[in-house]
Amino acid sequence: MGDKTVIEVNGIKMEVDMRYARRVDEIRIGDRVKVLIKAGYGEDLSVKPGIVVGFEPFAKLPTIVVAYIDQDWSKAQVKFLHFNSKSEAEIVHAADEDFHVDRDTIIQRFDRDMAAKQREIETIEEQRRYFETNFRAFWERVEKETTAS
Repeated sequence: MGDKTVIEVNGIKMEVDMRYARRVDEIRIGDRVKVLIKAGYGEDLSVKPGIVVGFEPFAKLPTIVVAYIDQDWSKAQVKFLHFNSKSEAEIVHAADEDFHVDRDTIIQRFDRDMAAKQREIETIEEQRRYFETNFRAFWERVEKETTAS
């Protein structure tokens, strides 16, 4: 009985020959998953929380599209993994207790990024107004010369 294992499914015990057994996962759009993905340029791997958002039924390379959260102490980003047989990443179902995705913390990080970008836009707008107001002398001289001819 070396290659056989007894398993129980819904109260029914079965003997399975492990040489021929294979695992079949059913993944649906909206399922929570864990994504094992390379972190940065090294060989380090990182596990991220994700959601299955689509399937691309290509004949040669069917692909599962997963949106996952890549966050650190200062920012959060939504990234996409296109998972197929050529991917270096892995995905598995996530149980309820696997990940606690703190909605408020992630929203705060998005809001902080948006506020920083808004300040950047305001700075550029101020520089543009300053330029238009204070560098007017360059165009006034050109306009006088072209109207005098």
